[in-house]
Amino acid sequence: MPHHVPLSTDVFDVMHTMRAMRRLKPDPVPDELVFKILAAGQAAASGGNTQRWRFLVLKDAVAKKKAVQAYYKRLYDEVLGPRYATSAPPPGSNPAAYARQHDAVKYLTDHYHEAPVWIVACLEGDNPNYTAGSSIYPAVQNMLLAARALGLGSTLTTRHTGYGKECDEAMGIPAGYKSYAILPIGWPMGNFGPLGRGSLSDVVYLDDWGKPYPGI
Repeated sequence: MPHHVPLSTDVFDVMHTMRAMRRLKPDPVPDELVFKILAAGQAAASGGNTQRWRFLVLKDAVAKKKAVQAYYKRLYDEVLGPRYATSAPPPGSNPAAYARQHDAVKYLTDHYHEAPVWIVACLEGDNPNYTAGSSIYPAVQNMLLAARALGLGSTLTTRHTGYGKECDEAMGIPAGYKSYAILPIGWPMGNFGPLGRGSLSDVVYLDDWGKPYPGI
């Protein structure tokens, strides 16, 4: 029985249907697919092509995942849960859709450690500067797109960085490297489809700040 129906792998279709998948099946993901995702990450640009990234894949390291999930849950209780409860829906959403998103975030929080594959994207150096993420987040986006093209679900998570030192130590990341994102990857319980976003004309200006781009 296949895990998923065939999906378009046209790059624009992939980008416009790459929903955050926060409910993942515990079924294993074949290494050959994980390797494709990692190779897509390595194909990304980095500053000066220095490639100072490292990708820690956690599969059977249940104790490490569980330790990070405890911090992930604590940050939900301290910050994210109250924020969802008091915030208005984002552009392109509505109260019902936002409530479903909150439910999915809560589900991921409780089941984070059960995702069959984690890819922890790390970067060498402390680099707490304005552009530090520019050498790792392109790789993260490539991996998310690759996962979607393969029919796998994931979402970009950075919440653990609220307890970054503790989580990095729990995962065995040595001094001199920091984790910038964790991608929990698995076969999705839901379906890929159109994304909820606001109007493009609300966020694009032409030549002068605030000036509309005609025809967009």
